[in-house]
Amino acid sequence: MNNSRRVALKTTGAFATLVSLGIVTQSQAHAAMDRAGFDIKTMADAVKALGGTAANSDQVTVVAPDIAENGAVVPVGATSKIPNTTEIYLIVEKNPTPMAAGFKIPAGTAADVQTRLKMGQSSNVFAVVRADGKLFSASKETKVTLGGCGG
Repeated sequence: MNNSRRVALKTTGAFATLVSLGIVTQSQAHAAMDRAGFDIKTMADAVKALGGTAANSDQVTVVAPDIAENGAVVPVGATSKIPNTTEIYLIVEKNPTPMAAGFKIPAGTAADVQTRLKMGQSSNVFAVVRADGKLFSASKETKVTLGGCGG
């Protein structure tokens, strides 16, 4: 493991822990990343900001509950089996700002991410993956019984 990869893994792990514990807010997490797509208000525009249309792929998996009892803390993850995955984005279709999270995947790292998202209502959750400069996606519907975004 080279030094830059080790630093990237330590930094990403520490930052993810801070977000999951609520010490760092989602807004602060966004400030640390490239902001493309995070201020956009529609699903189509969010995907367009990432670079175009994403092709559906059975190599991408969204991990989310079928029913979330509290929309303020919905555990969501994504996995990509596509070689050379460099980025994973989580998009919640019916949120006021659909782009919910973005992850840079260092080379040689398993493309598997987990986080907690706010969901204002029942919605499809999309994972959009960038691999070899192309976009791939998968989705899963999650029903929310208690609102999280302004609810």
